[in-house]
Formats: sequence, C-alpha cells, structure tokens
Amino acid sequence: MSRALLRRLWVAVPTVLLVLTVTFFGLHLAPGDPVRLFLGPSADEAAAAQMRRALGLDRALAVQYLDWLARFVTGDWGASIAQHRPVTAVLGDAFGPTLLLTGLSLLLTYALGLAIGAVQAARRHSRLDATLTAVTAVVAALPAYVVGLGLMLVFAYGAALWNWPAWLRLPALGAAGIGADFLGPAARLADRVRHLVLPAATLALVGAAGAARFVRASTVEALRQPFVRTARAKGLGETRVLARHALRNALLPVVTLAGLQLPALFSGVVFVETIFAWPGMGRVTVQAVLGRDYPVVMASTAVFATLVVIGNLLADGAAALLDPRARSTA
Repeated sequence: MSRALLRRLWVAVPTVLLVLTVTFFGLHLAPGDPVRLFLGPSADEAAAAQMRRALGLDRALAVQYLDWLARFVTGDWGASIAQHRPVTAVLGDAFGPTLLLTGLSLLLTYALGLAIGAVQAARRHSRLDATLTAVTAVVAALPAYVVGLGLMLVFAYGAALWNWPAWLRLPALGAAGIGADFLGPAARLADRVRHLVLPAATLALVGAAGAARFVRASTVEALRQPFVRTARAKGLGETRVLARHALRNALLPVVTLAGLQLPALFSGVVFVETIFAWPGMGRVTVQAVLGRDYPVVMASTAVFATLVVIGNLLADGAAALLDPRARSTA
C-alpha cells in the first residue's frame, strides 16, 4: 500500500509542476498588462516602468518563473497586485466557501447518483429506466453553467414572476442577503442555506447525472454475478439482494469515478461560483485572471491542482479498502 502511494506521489508531483508551468507562461504570454490595468491607460510610462520593476515583471519570464516557484514552495505566496493583500489572506477568505460548496455538492451528487442508479438497475428495461436514462444523458452532457443559468431563471426570477410560494423563491447571487449580519443565529444560518441551494444543486445535478449512469451499469453487472443468484436461491427478496449484495459490490467503480470527476468538479466550481457570485476560490480566480493578478492565479491553480491530487489519492485508498485484490497488488 505504501509503495503504491509513493508511486502515485511520484507521478502527481511532476503533474502539478507541469500544470503550474503551463499556467504561468500561458498567463504571462496572453494579451493584457496588469500594470496598465491597475494604473489605467493614461498613466505615465515612467510610473508604469517603476511598478513593473517593483513587481519583478521587467525580468525574463524564465527568471520570473523560477523565482516565483522558489518563493512559493517556501511558503511565500506573494501579494495580490489588485488587492494589495497577501495571497494567503485572499485565498484564505475564499477557501471556506468553496470547501462548503464542493463538500455539499459531492454529498448530494453521490446520494442522488446512487439512488437514481439503484432505481434504474432495479427497474431495468422498463419505461422508468428509459426515461431516467434519457434525462441523465441530457443533464450529464450540459455544461454546469447552462444548468446553473436554467435553475437561476426558474427558481430566482421565474418563481417571483409566477408568484410561487416564498420558500421556492431562492436567491440567485451571493452567499448572504442584505442585512444578514444583523439576523439571529438561526435566521442567519437559514439565509446562508438558501443562498447555497442553487449553486450546490447545479453542481450536484450535473455530477449525479453522470454518477447515476455509472451506478446503473455497475449494479446491473453485479446483478449478473453468481453470488447474486446464490442470494436469490436462498430466498432473499429483490430489495435486499440489491441493497446488500449488488450495490455493495458496485461501489468500487463508483469510488474510482469520484476521483476521476474531481477535475470536472473544480472546473465547474469556477463557472458556478462566477454565475452565482459565490465568494469562493473559483470566483476569485476568474477575477484574478481578468485583472492579470498573477500571484493569485498561480496560487489558486496550485491549490486546485493539489486538491485534485489529494482527492485522487483518497479515492485510490478507498478503492483499496473496498477491494482486497487492490490491497494485495498495492
């Protein structure tokens, strides 16, 4: 197990380094000057040159990259060009909301995915199975921002237009309503949850659609195995066979899928947080890219890449725990 973990880390570290290298050079070679964006187009050229020297942007790109990398690995993440705050503070403020959003959406994704996939497997080749297969195929093919815009139009703007009940009129922007700081603890929590519903539902629906298709295929395959026929021969009911035998043995590929879906989840977070103005790392990254705030973009890219690597390692570890063969080969 430890040897397999070391092998995966040996591959993961160069992967993260490659992502950072491509991001750094792509960002710096793209059109746009952070100094001009900050000072304005009418700024004096001498002032712009002085600011470039202060930020180290007048040096060769390779020198800038090696200097940034050396400082980054020692914990010096620099300061935001746009906000004049340490990058650690900028991302620290945004990390909690992103962790809350992604954690809740992952729980909803696999709760819905397992439920829908199990129903499809139990009712395979029925009209319900065909309908759910078509719906999940369409939703899984849609980008997260399209699903998010659809939910926003229906539950935020459409609900008010059609005079739906107040509990169905969900806020579309931000993490809290105006004046939320003056509410009591229970009311403030309720307000935060209402603001979280649409972005979390967006990520969960897209992820659950793909997970459900995977769960259905894995469960149907498990139902064909000899141990399921043995369980049925012993007189176990179909529901018990599905829950205790088929679904349990279908979990291994689902856990593997969770690791593979992490890059898609984090890319979806970037768009979803931007659409719903959720104050997380995805929105901060988009704003930093548009403002050419190089230190923030590089640090957030490093954090996202590291989270993907950690998530894949956890998925591999969970798969090894579920499958004795994986433990023996590791």
